[in-house]
Amino acid sequence: MAANFKYDAFAKMMQTHPDRLENFYCVTGDELLLRNETIDLIRQRCRDKLYNERISLVLEANGPWEKIQESLQNTSLFADLKILEITLPGGKPGRQGGPALIQLAEQLKGNAIDDVCVILSLPKLDKATQNTKWAKAIWDSAVLIDTPTIAREQLPAWIKQRLAAQKQRVDDETLAMIVDKVEGNLFAAHQEILKLGLMYPEGFIEAQAIHQAVHDVARYDVFQLTNAVLAGDAKRAVRILAGLQNEGEPFVLVLALITREIRTLYTLAIARQQGREISTLFRGLGVFGPRERLVQASLERLQFKQLIGLVQHASDIDRLFKGFPVNGRLIDAWQELQRLVIKIAQPNAL
Repeated sequence: MAANFKYDAFAKMMQTHPDRLENFYCVTGDELLLRNETIDLIRQRCRDKLYNERISLVLEANGPWEKIQESLQNTSLFADLKILEITLPGGKPGRQGGPALIQLAEQLKGNAIDDVCVILSLPKLDKATQNTKWAKAIWDSAVLIDTPTIAREQLPAWIKQRLAAQKQRVDDETLAMIVDKVEGNLFAAHQEILKLGLMYPEGFIEAQAIHQAVHDVARYDVFQLTNAVLAGDAKRAVRILAGLQNEGEPFVLVLALITREIRTLYTLAIARQQGREISTLFRGLGVFGPRERLVQASLERLQFKQLIGLVQHASDIDRLFKGFPVNGRLIDAWQELQRLVIKIAQPNAL
C-alpha cells in the first residue's frame, strides 16, 4: 500500500500499529544514521513476523540488476520468508536499473510476490530524478519514509530529545558546547550521546563531565563556512576553517567559495550604489532561499570601501598560495585566509 511518512511519524505508527507490515518500503534521505534507524524498525517488525532470511544488495548504475529477480525466487516450497534490502548509494540506477526497479514495483504492487518484504534505501533525490519513471513507480507502490537532514539549527533540539530518551539533560550552555563538538557528524553525535548514557546516571549532567566525555568529532563542509561568514559569526567561521584544514579540504576550493561570496557582495553593492533593486539580481548570482537573508545582512554590515579591500585581500591570498610573497600578508595562506574570514564576518575586528 503506497503511503508517505515523515521519519518521526513512521516511528510512531510502528508503535501504535504493532501488527502492520507492508511488502515494500522505500527509505530516503541524506542522513545515513536516520535511514539506518528506520530500516532497523522495519527489520525488527519483519523478524517479529518470522521473516528469517535477509538478503542485502548494494547496486550502482552498472548493476548487477539481475540479482533482484534472482533474490525473489524461492529455492524450495518451504523457503523462509525473506527481507530483501536494496541500497542505491548514488540514487542513480542507470539504464538497466530503472527498468529493474519498475518491474520490482509492479510485482509488489500487484501482490505477485507474497513471501518477501523489500526495503529500498536511497539518498535524497533531486527533482529531476523524482520525476523519472522508475521513481514514480516506486512512489506509487511503496510506503515512502522521508528522513530529514539535521542542520545545525536543528541539532540542539535533536540532541536534547536523544538525551531525554535516556532520561538525561544538560543546561543550554552545555548543549551549545556539545553541538560545536558534533556538528556535521550525526553518526558520531549518536555515539557520543549513547556514551553519556553509559557513563552517567539519569538526571542532570554537569558541564565538566561533558567536557571530559564528549570528543570533538565535528565535520564541516565549505558551505557551512560561507554561511557562518555571511551570518557574521566570526568565532564559528574560524572553527570551521580550522576543521576544514585539518580534514584536508583543498585550499583552492575553500578560497574559491569565499572569493565567490565576496564578488557577489561587491556586485550587489555596486548595483545598490547605482540605485538598482538588488533583490532582482539574486537569482542571476545564485542567491536563493536562506542565503538571501545572510547576503542582505552582510551588505548591511560591510561598507563599500571594505568590500574593495576584501576583493584585494582574496587576490593576495591566491598569490600567496601560488608561492608569491605579498607585502603586509602572512606567509601561511591558511592563516591569511583566517584573517580574511574574520574581516568579512566582523569587519572591525582586525
